[in-house]
Amino acid sequence: MSHLRPDHPGKRGKGRPRCFDRDQALLKALDIFWRHGYEPASIAELCAAMEINAPSLYATFGNKSKLFLEAVHFYEKTYWEAPSRRFMAEPDVRKGIDNFFRESAKILVSPDSPCGCMVVLAAINISDDATEIIDAIRKLRLATKDMFAERFRKAIADGQLPHDTDIAALAGAFNTMLEGLSIQARDGLSQDELERIASHAVRMLPV
Repeated sequence: MSHLRPDHPGKRGKGRPRCFDRDQALLKALDIFWRHGYEPASIAELCAAMEINAPSLYATFGNKSKLFLEAVHFYEKTYWEAPSRRFMAEPDVRKGIDNFFRESAKILVSPDSPCGCMVVLAAINISDDATEIIDAIRKLRLATKDMFAERFRKAIADGQLPHDTDIAALAGAFNTMLEGLSIQARDGLSQDELERIASHAVRMLPV
């Protein structure tokens, strides 16, 4: 749920359709990356889905790795930025956790988004030499953990959590649960099943 964003070229790339919709193209690229993984997804498959040719893809996005990273950042901004903001703004940490995980369950199986979080599933089929992508995905995952940690520090200061709360471990536990929900969604669990699992999140908070 990071707010890192790649630069967006301002000029229309050579060969790019005049009616080109960048957001729609990114959504279509997300679907290909989600279904195949980063490395197995071919340029030909991406171009067919995005309805552009290879020169247009390179002119618009730079290369496959830059397209992938922009697609992941677009996914984060589109689906997770608002829920994260609501979570951080909720005064009651328990209500915030409960609402966030229930909302997460809905997002993870939404027909409008890839099934399961792209930041969790994006690491599949990425070789060790793809350092730019590995580092970017790691930063996004750490950003989610840092979000939990920041909210728990505030909850301690507000007297809603014990002063001896292990913030790092608790943030890691919630981040792990969120990633687990994503994998369960990818495996075909329904929204109702995910929400039943998500309902246990608030019980992880110390009293």
